[in-house]
Amino acid sequence: MAEDLVLDTAIRDWVLIPLSVVMVLIGILRYFVSKLMRSSQVPDPKIVKEGQVIVRARNLRAAANFIPPKSFLSRRVYFSNEENGLLFVPKGQTQNAQAQMFSDPNMAMDMMKKNLSMIIPQTLTFAWVNFFFSGFVAAKIPFPLTQRFRSMLQNGIDLSTVDVSYVSSRSWYFLNLFGLRGLFSLILGEENATDDTQRMMQMSGFGFDPSKSLGAEKDGLDIVQHEWALPKFEHRAEAVLKKLIR
Repeated sequence: MAEDLVLDTAIRDWVLIPLSVVMVLIGILRYFVSKLMRSSQVPDPKIVKEGQVIVRARNLRAAANFIPPKSFLSRRVYFSNEENGLLFVPKGQTQNAQAQMFSDPNMAMDMMKKNLSMIIPQTLTFAWVNFFFSGFVAAKIPFPLTQRFRSMLQNGIDLSTVDVSYVSSRSWYFLNLFGLRGLFSLILGEENATDDTQRMMQMSGFGFDPSKSLGAEKDGLDIVQHEWALPKFEHRAEAVLKKLIR
């Protein structure tokens, strides 16, 4: 049977609150450090052009039914023509996104700086938490949880008799690490560099492959079934007027 614990107020004052405040301050400091380490890069005109082509093709697919069939077909040929279409990429011109990234030393250096600005503060903070606050039961969640949450909420406490709703100090560190995105968005704005979840996802994958995006947009544009909506506007307007008259 799970035991109910009485949490000392000193744990709240000397463990829970300091740990939360330190995590917020470290996140803000890491944002400004990464902002100083960020180098200004001139965007590649080719990548910008390909991105604009994708946006234009996407808008054409979204508003295809609001232009005449002849206009839509001419625009689709202009985009997806296999001779000189904007969305057509020959097989010999496809580039590997990872090789393209590592061929640019500035891009590789920026990626290394971003990773270091994330890994070093996290390593030092985790070592500080593990050394000073290991083994503390810091808080209690005000609703019951199943046993599946024990490994997530009670990291560092090897007691199966403690109720799952209690949170250890080490688990509180991880909850703050991945749960302060909304607070940082309010303090630093939406475009902040403290989203660790997004950083870890960026570390697992590299670069942007424009050839795949162009090919996917070409396939999506080829399967569009055009149906001009203008001839139906009169019938819809007539139906609406009849309903109003009645």
